[in-house]
Amino acid sequence: MRNGAETEIIRWASTSKPAFGGISFFILFLFSFALCAIYPQINSEVEAIGINKHQLAILLCSTVGFLIGLADDAYNTKPLLKFSGQLFCGVILLSAGIIIDVTPFRLVNYVFTILWVVGVMNSINMLDNMDGIVSSISGVIILAILVFANMQGKLDPFFFITSLGVVAALIGFLFYNWHPSKMYMGDTGSQFLGAFLSAASIHFIWNLRDVNGPEFQIRQFITPLLVFAIPLIDTTTVSIRRIMRGQSPFVGGKDHITHHMAFLGFKDGTVAFIYLLLSILSASIILFVNMKHWETKYANAISIGYFFVLFMLIQLMYQKNAARHDKK
Repeated sequence: MRNGAETEIIRWASTSKPAFGGISFFILFLFSFALCAIYPQINSEVEAIGINKHQLAILLCSTVGFLIGLADDAYNTKPLLKFSGQLFCGVILLSAGIIIDVTPFRLVNYVFTILWVVGVMNSINMLDNMDGIVSSISGVIILAILVFANMQGKLDPFFFITSLGVVAALIGFLFYNWHPSKMYMGDTGSQFLGAFLSAASIHFIWNLRDVNGPEFQIRQFITPLLVFAIPLIDTTTVSIRRIMRGQSPFVGGKDHITHHMAFLGFKDGTVAFIYLLLSILSASIILFVNMKHWETKYANAISIGYFFVLFMLIQLMYQKNAARHDKK
């Protein structure tokens, strides 16, 4: 289990295991993509699925993410090269018009889009530090994105089929990755998932807004914040704590939230199960709030309140183990 975004490789488990799980994600993703184009030609009763530039951008972005991870697993590439590849993923989405539209200033939106892509790719990468964590949480995020896309009437056959392909790969991988795991996904899997999730979330979640509302809408920020609550809180917490200790956030260590839960006495499988439940709860709350169509001020208050409570509980747990962590 490798913190691939970090320059020093720190493993929670001491046993070396194959890190080929991520390849299966990409293979099923490509198979699902090909199915969208091939199946209508085989079965004349099925309407052809048009592949547009947004879908091609998601394909290319995910492919670049996969190649970044594959190169890092094979050659342990330098962080700058990985960062450059992540920037390129963001540029691909911008060129296809997949942009986070939160301000009237286009340049600000472009920068925000790039930051989100790089941030998600690194968050997913850094979260891959214990058995079953990333694969289970990523599955929940994909399913949440599918529900949001359906709510907006934007769930096209292409994204539905490719997303189900990735979810199926994640479920199959979990049989080998749940504690005690027999296989890791490696950077190949985490970088692919980060690229795919960031692209899909921009396309279907970030632009979830009231067309009759003001230019700046806090709802646009709250929705992805809760869907990605666990990876974002983990990465933010670890990065800030390392900087406060005078360390680089890219230097590896056993100081992630998952590790602190283990220090409290939770077994690895229990930690993964708790993370899965928290991820489901976070996605369910924001979905429930959106489905109820409550007044904006009430919906925002509930969502922000939940995120604040979750964030503070994690900080309290982290602080409780601070002395133990400093000895690591």
